[in-house]
Amino acid sequence: MSAESKTMDPDEKIEKTRQKAQEKTWVERAQSGDQEAFRCLVERYQRRVYAVAYGIVRNHDDAWDIAQESFVKAYRNLGRFQGKSGFYTWIYRITYNLCIDSMRSKGRRSFVEIDSNRMLEAAVAEEAPRQTHPSRVADQKELGKIIQTALSQLSEKHRAIIVLREIEELSYEEIADVLKVSKGTVMSRLFHARRKLQELLAPYVEDGTSPAASFQLSPQRS
Repeated sequence: MSAESKTMDPDEKIEKTRQKAQEKTWVERAQSGDQEAFRCLVERYQRRVYAVAYGIVRNHDDAWDIAQESFVKAYRNLGRFQGKSGFYTWIYRITYNLCIDSMRSKGRRSFVEIDSNRMLEAAVAEEAPRQTHPSRVADQKELGKIIQTALSQLSEKHRAIIVLREIEELSYEEIADVLKVSKGTVMSRLFHARRKLQELLAPYVEDGTSPAASFQLSPQRS
């Protein structure tokens, strides 16, 4: 059982089970030609798909185009979806691949723009008593900019795994399914991505504080 399952509220478990059953029904109906059922899937995941796309390509227009293309591609290939994974991990995989194709075709490196409040909360969750250096970081907005700049220096693989793990909160198994890599590769890649971020953010941590101790981006979840 995963750490998420162990700590999940009973009502959350019931709701998650209900949503999975509902999603399965929508997928089966959509595979039978029910366009209304597919519309329900689009409505449930369109914001998250757009968020993943924007987090990787860092351009509103491109992210919007990729999100639309993701659902079009998913609809055209519904017959190939066997339900071995959740529909959302499948649509994320399509979105991720389209993002990578888009970035490579345009020959650019983009960075992830993440809501500064969420990233700040995650970044200092383990070290709440410590304060950022007052002379270097005036406020939370400034820290958000610093985090964005740090993220821009990650490789596309590391940016993607940060988005899937820290923003979309997928499990290691789900990320492995999206990226088509082993769980061990996911854990290794995430470790290196976090460590790189910690190193980049180290100058903004209180003097004498180890960046590895201060910027654990999120609790370890399996």
